[in-house]
Amino acid sequence: MMHVDTVGYPEPPAVAGEAETLLGSLERQRATFAWKCAGLDAAGLRSSVGISLMTLGGLLKHMAYMEDVNFTGDLAGAELPPPWEDLERSAGPGAEWRTAASDPPAELYQLWEQAVDRSRAAVNDVLMTTGVDTVYTAPDGSLLTLRRLLVDMIEEYARHTGHADLIREAYDGRVGEDPPGPAYPYQAA
Repeated sequence: MMHVDTVGYPEPPAVAGEAETLLGSLERQRATFAWKCAGLDAAGLRSSVGISLMTLGGLLKHMAYMEDVNFTGDLAGAELPPPWEDLERSAGPGAEWRTAASDPPAELYQLWEQAVDRSRAAVNDVLMTTGVDTVYTAPDGSLLTLRRLLVDMIEEYARHTGHADLIREAYDGRVGEDPPGPAYPYQAA
């Protein structure tokens, strides 16, 4: 289970290169998202707001999927790890949203954490050889740069962290922009 109640959060560097600035921003979004979803049982991960069917568990599973599709599959060119191909084959597109309610909390947290670890490794591999200008081919055949992928993932986290913020506040009152604890400077791996 994710426990991020007092660890603080990475602050993007104020003066740094493009890669460090983008990665620092992405890591801050990941940390805030993790804090919004942390420490919940099955009921907490299944809660929603108003008429929306979106849950924190669904968000965790969706973001794990987005991490793996974009970084593991598209950028690194590796096959998607379980459960993604079997899940899409058996339940169709968007299955991560619909199936999260039946997943145990520990599995949802682990799924997201492992996907983030794979994403970090894929990005580090690219940055060690080329840089943010690295061009890769997306599944639809379009050419993208690592820069564009990082910006897209920052946007994906920012949007969904806003959703998580509303759901978590409605569930147990947790509010705030950043996880508790001091900010620390982002350090590239």
